[in-house]
Amino acid sequence: MFKFLTNKPLWVNIVAAFVLAVVLILLVLSSLNFFTKHGRVLRIPAVTGKTYEEAKKSLEQQGFEVVIQDSVYKDTLKPSVVLRQFPDADELVKVNRTVFLTINRTVPPEVVMPNLVGMSFRNAEIVIKQFGFKMGDTSYKPDFTRNTVLNQSVDDKEVQPGTKLPMGTRISLTLSGGPSGIDLAVPDLTGMTFNEAKAKLGMVGISFGSAVYKAGITDSANAFIYDQDPKHLTQDGRVSRIRAGQMIDIWLQAEKPVHDSTAAKPQDDGSSY
Repeated sequence: MFKFLTNKPLWVNIVAAFVLAVVLILLVLSSLNFFTKHGRVLRIPAVTGKTYEEAKKSLEQQGFEVVIQDSVYKDTLKPSVVLRQFPDADELVKVNRTVFLTINRTVPPEVVMPNLVGMSFRNAEIVIKQFGFKMGDTSYKPDFTRNTVLNQSVDDKEVQPGTKLPMGTRISLTLSGGPSGIDLAVPDLTGMTFNEAKAKLGMVGISFGSAVYKAGITDSANAFIYDQDPKHLTQDGRVSRIRAGQMIDIWLQAEKPVHDSTAAKPQDDGSSY
């Protein structure tokens, strides 16, 4: 073959090489069109609102690749529903184009519970929405303030700040309703532990004010109350009165105090604790 080429004039070889190059280029271009499906386009179908499985089946049947690009959570929609697609519906694209989907998560993400106690109701409501929770029930309890959050709970159980809860959980709030018009007898807290007194006061809507601890206390919850203000009895031996929502200051020590047996008996037994 080499001898055949050398026997030909130079110009014939040049022409032959040029023709061969043109044929090769045409073959390459035609093969590219075949493999890339040049000129073949499809219209992207609308799959938003469908489940992921429905959307994937519809897209793959028409020659598209499907990739989950992102997932978010909306409790108002069904799990795995397609929220967004890219490219958008009705766009013309080549066959084998990848369609990226954003779907609704099947499991709600967990969110850390903030501390709402002490906030106003308006601020607590804003924070609840910002964290992705929902407002639950609200109830009122006598207190010296008004519309301040006293307790945060889920299903009637108090929730501590930092607890992880599913997004969309309903948070119920106990709010302060201001001092009540109901006149109550001041209970005798002397000899009770802090926890015992707290439970007793909570039942009637009275709360603690300041708490003063003596040195040597290692367990504040089980420290004993040895003095209080206002006191259980007035100087003339009558039971002191207080309104629901008002507070009692207490003094605590490690040892249980001994009751004074010489103290005057109350003259208001019918209204005392």
